[in-house]
Amino acid sequence: MRWRLGWTEGEDEGDARPLARDLGLHPLVARILARRGLSSPEAARAFLEPGLGELPDPFLFRDMERAVQRIVRAVEEGEAVVAYGDYDVDGVSSAAQLVSFLRAVGARADWYVPHRLREGYGLNAEALERLRGQGAGLVVALDCGIGAVAEVDRAAALGLDVVVVDHHRPSPELPRAVAVLNPLQPDCAFPEKRLAAAGVTFFLLMALRRRLRERGRFGPARPEPNLRAFLDLVALGTVADVVPLLGVNRRLVREGLVELDRTRRPGIRALCDVAGLDPQLPLTAGQVGFRLAPRLNAAGRLDDAGLSVRLLLAEEWGDAVRLARELDRENEQRRALEASLTAEAMAQAEGRLASASPPKALVLSGEGWHPGVVGIVASRVVERTGRPALLLGLEGELARGSGRSLAGFDLHAAVAEAGDLLDRFGGHRMAVGLQLPRSKLPALRARLEAAAAERLSDELLGPSCHVDLPIDAAEIDERLAGDLGRLAPFGAGNPEPVFAAFGVRGKARLLAAKAEGAEPHLKVELGGRLTGIGFGLGRSLDLFSGPVDAAFHVALDEWRGRRQLQLRLRSVRAALR
Repeated sequence: MRWRLGWTEGEDEGDARPLARDLGLHPLVARILARRGLSSPEAARAFLEPGLGELPDPFLFRDMERAVQRIVRAVEEGEAVVAYGDYDVDGVSSAAQLVSFLRAVGARADWYVPHRLREGYGLNAEALERLRGQGAGLVVALDCGIGAVAEVDRAAALGLDVVVVDHHRPSPELPRAVAVLNPLQPDCAFPEKRLAAAGVTFFLLMALRRRLRERGRFGPARPEPNLRAFLDLVALGTVADVVPLLGVNRRLVREGLVELDRTRRPGIRALCDVAGLDPQLPLTAGQVGFRLAPRLNAAGRLDDAGLSVRLLLAEEWGDAVRLARELDRENEQRRALEASLTAEAMAQAEGRLASASPPKALVLSGEGWHPGVVGIVASRVVERTGRPALLLGLEGELARGSGRSLAGFDLHAAVAEAGDLLDRFGGHRMAVGLQLPRSKLPALRARLEAAAAERLSDELLGPSCHVDLPIDAAEIDERLAGDLGRLAPFGAGNPEPVFAAFGVRGKARLLAAKAEGAEPHLKVELGGRLTGIGFGLGRSLDLFSGPVDAAFHVALDEWRGRRQLQLRLRSVRAALR
């Protein structure tokens, strides 16, 4: 694995000194903030102490007034409203937000999530026809709909109004809906363009509450909803959708993690139980992304995402436990399927990369590859190969799948340029979903490989580990770990800092991985006083016979009431110095 060093020898640290002095920060943490563009004490303080008071006005969204007026009319007239969500965590958490809010204000509200295998992504005409036949007068499309021009037209012909709440990149032709809420659409003045659908939905709730308050909807018999109580759902969707945890998203997720810790939703509490999370410890964005989100996603990947919506809306503990356990079982099935598909995909990838002219982007396909798992496997392929990857399952005359990218390559733009080959596609820079005739797969591969060859430099390719700063083992203490914790929540756009110690000696032993067939872990001791763990780094055991260079995160680990420093290794190599 190649190391990408984030510093140069002898660089000026002048920007960091005022931060360390004025904010009382560890000098290394101050240097990280300065390197990430937060060089003034004011900017750094705003980052370290984000609050909800600085959230933008929801009415800066284009069409927000129209969306609110239509939904308020439905609330006041007792019209049936359906929250139509996508089948991933962002979609189901958005649907749960809207349904919970509308029911709290006395509206008739229900939800609908399409079946991934039978219906596919987004709005579909058959579902809209059924909803209209069941009495729905308004559908709010959540995390989908921005490309559903024909489907929204069909809804209008049925007398069914649609409001679109989405965050995916719009096509030139927008759906002719009553209102379209999407910060990426033309002429939208909302300043944060990187929201997940869960975030857009939350701003819709802010606007709805304001207008309903103005119209006297709330009183002793119907109290005004506390929107902080919805931030647990916002955090789930935002973290799971891997949008940058900066700006507005950082504020929403930071406060949302607090709400997750004290949530009154039985479904979330039951989900934390089956995920093995310690209720005495605060939840992190990493735990949301790697422990909770996969379980919520599992049903939508393999079968019916409605299971996840029912869990999030559950009011009885017994129902919540039953649903959470069912999701846990689905997740185990998903993991087994993912492991098998990953092995197949990596065998293909390695064959392609062993060719005389290895491609800079990978288009991989296989018979019967499950469309609910190809996206997550594409992420694994990107991690291991350091190349953008499209994975497509073949079924009859169709190829359907997902792609993931890496920084520096706009996968959505590259796929859009091959739009004449596709039946449909959507997504954003880092992730796409698509469907095309099987016969056109070779042409798609050729075009994507050509685009990557033109736009991706060799320096961006291959597995790599970014290292923020060098560190001496003597500098690692609880104060450093505590100040690093103030940079959380970590995720896309705000990665957890990585340090490197060079030429250190240590001891290591193997720890068996829980997952069958997974690479073993390393338990290490560095510099005689620091302990750490390297997940999946078992093959590096022999390096510890001599001095090593180690790249790692620094954190405080809490276990059974005890706190101690722990390093989480990212990469180990034989010492170069």
